[in-house]
Order: sequence, then structure tokens, then C-alpha cells
Amino acid sequence: MILCLYAGLFVSLAMLLAWAVQRASGNAGWIDVFWTFSTGLALAVVALAAPGATWRHVLLAALVLVWAARLGGHIAWRVATSPEDTRYAMMRAAACAGFQGEVLRLIAGQGPVSGLLAISVYLAAAQPAQTVRPADLAGAAILILALAGEALADQQLHAWRARPQNAGGICETGLWALCRHPNYLFEALVWLAYPVIALVPTQPLTWLSIVAPALMFLVLRYLTGVPPLEAAMRTRRGAVYDAYVARTNAMWPRWPG
Repeated sequence: MILCLYAGLFVSLAMLLAWAVQRASGNAGWIDVFWTFSTGLALAVVALAAPGATWRHVLLAALVLVWAARLGGHIAWRVATSPEDTRYAMMRAAACAGFQGEVLRLIAGQGPVSGLLAISVYLAAAQPAQTVRPADLAGAAILILALAGEALADQQLHAWRARPQNAGGICETGLWALCRHPNYLFEALVWLAYPVIALVPTQPLTWLSIVAPALMFLVLRYLTGVPPLEAAMRTRRGAVYDAYVARTNAMWPRWPG
């Protein structure tokens, strides 16, 4: 489990580099790019270095790297081609001269978060069974399907924004009609793959694998995901967004009607 501590330290160092890059570029969105890629690399190493079956190590490392490539690539493209993320832009406007200090406080917690995520990956990789189990297949399927759902949500939002007639509106098509943040929902579901692979009810330590999906849900729903984004949307869209909130759940799908 010491590997999880090393993973957190590695990501913390990467985030210091991210702080320097975002300061030089004037775009704090690079923080998310650095976190995703450094976390993916750190967790892949944790998976490969865990005890147990080599094939499972490779599977877990591959799943982590596929996640990092998909999400990190999407965020990097968005940061490189679009204005600064609304969350960071609002933070910059509110903090003024204190913005860089706010960013440092934000990134200070990102290494420890990665270290906690590493616990779930480590326990999944260290699962002692030597043969492929249904749980291994189910975990891999959950991650791949969740990544596909997240990619679909991102694509639908991008396509909606590309239409000039939608400027100033709110996307309520496809998955975005079912909840306000389908991308966050699928991102949280990605991390459910690891306890599915790791958990053995009679082995108390394996219950720690639940930390990854629980932590990501809490972070996305109540900390750095939904709250700042929705505050920005309310500022920009006002009553129109309030009406959208009233008829649509945040991350739990609800059929419109």
C-alpha cells in the first residue's frame, strides 16, 4: 500500500509543474490536464507493481491508461482551443490578485486524491485469483461502457454548442435531457470498476476499494464539479438555468416528462 503514497507524491509534484504552466499560459485549465495524465501514469505503475497475477496487472494498467488518454486528451483539446474554463474564469475574477494563491490551495489536495484513488486500483490489481473471474470481466466492461457514455455526453455537448442558433442557451438534448451533468455521472461510474474487481465480502481490507467511486462522486457532485459550474451557469443564464435545474436532476438520470 506504500505504492499509493508514492502515487500521491508523484501527482503532487506534477501539480506543482501544472501550477507553473497555468501561470505562464494564463489558462488554469491546464491543471486538469496535468492531473489526469499524471494520475493515469501513477495509477498504472501502482497496478503493475502490485502483487498477484501479471495478466490482471496489465489489465488494470491498461484500463487506467485508457481512462487517462480519453479524458486527458479531451480536456487538453478543449483547453488549447477554447477560452478558460468557466469555473476558473469565475475564480480568477473573484480572487483578483489572490488568484494564484487560490490555485495553489486547490492543487494541494489533488495529489492526496490521486493517492486515495490508487488504493482502489492497487486492491483490484492485487486480487489473488490467478484465473479470469466474472468480476474481472464485469469491472472492465463497466469502465469501458462508462468511458463510452462520458465520450458520448461530451460529443453531444460539443455538437450542440457548434450550432450558432444555440448560443446563450442550455443543452437539453440526448443525455443532457436526462440529467444536468451526464459526463460527471459517467466519470464517477468509471471508478466503480475497481471495487467490482477487488471486493471480496469476506476480506475486510478489500472494502477499502470503494473509496475511489465514493470519493469521485463526492468531489464531482459537491466540491470541484457541480457547485462551481452551476454557480457560473446561474450567473450567465439566470432564470433559464434555474428552470432547467427545477426539472432535471444533477447527476441522477430522470426521464423528462
